[in-house]
Amino acid sequence: MTGLAAAASTTSLGEAVQFWILGTVAVIGALCTILMKRAVHSALSLAGTMIVLAVFYLANGAYFLGVVQIVVYTGAIMMLFLFVVMLVGVTAADSLKETLKGQRWLAAGLGLGFGILLIAGIGNASLRHFDGLGQANAGGNVQGLAALIFTKYVFAFEATGALLITAAVGAMVLTHRERTERATSQRERSQARVRAGKQVPPLPAPGVYARHNAVDIPGLLPDGTPSELTVNPTLRARGQIRDVSGEALTGVKELERRSEDWLERDSGPRSSSAAPGPVAPKEEAKK
Repeated sequence: MTGLAAAASTTSLGEAVQFWILGTVAVIGALCTILMKRAVHSALSLAGTMIVLAVFYLANGAYFLGVVQIVVYTGAIMMLFLFVVMLVGVTAADSLKETLKGQRWLAAGLGLGFGILLIAGIGNASLRHFDGLGQANAGGNVQGLAALIFTKYVFAFEATGALLITAAVGAMVLTHRERTERATSQRERSQARVRAGKQVPPLPAPGVYARHNAVDIPGLLPDGTPSELTVNPTLRARGQIRDVSGEALTGVKELERRSEDWLERDSGPRSSSAAPGPVAPKEEAKK
């Protein structure tokens, strides 16, 4: 048993350096996930922690779990969370009102109980024999993992699949809304918009009649005044709209001045051509 414990606890210098460096990065990323004020930064920190866990899986010979950790969790699920947070625009200024009283204390109690059970389970674990990576992956890492999932742990695998399907169906049921009134057609909606006097044609795009095409710059009408219909109301409420109306008005005046100068230069040759000129050589010969 002493040799088994020594074999299980013996690590090389490279493994030790990798563990302490990547472990420190993983812990810092986990702490940043909780302590960051902006939700986008928290999501990025969690993605970094997941990538470090994938490296740990690959270093221990669990190639399938390492690839799944990167492709599924980090590349798909975590990036989906990040895109949703960026599109919705969750910030620290959003109101955090508790819908259930005392839910923070309840969550803290459940987390403490789960930690106690986890520590007790690890403390009571016993290592009777040490197979090693060579014996565990003798037939291949993916093949060995599939054999365990569909033989020894098939019930837990099927229960997990049923739980995920139930969660997906429950989410669809909760988000479904029964329609209590008849859906209006496109013709009826257009007629109601005309009667209400709203914007009938399509809204102009940002940067129209301007030198910018950014979404935070309002489009300008032909007379140079900014149009409030060209910017997102969310950006307007946040105060993230850049005003370039003065610059644009100056540019419009400069363009009008250049147009007037060009028209005056163009009208000069026309007036001179209409004036009487010298007699043609043929007419002089006739005379």
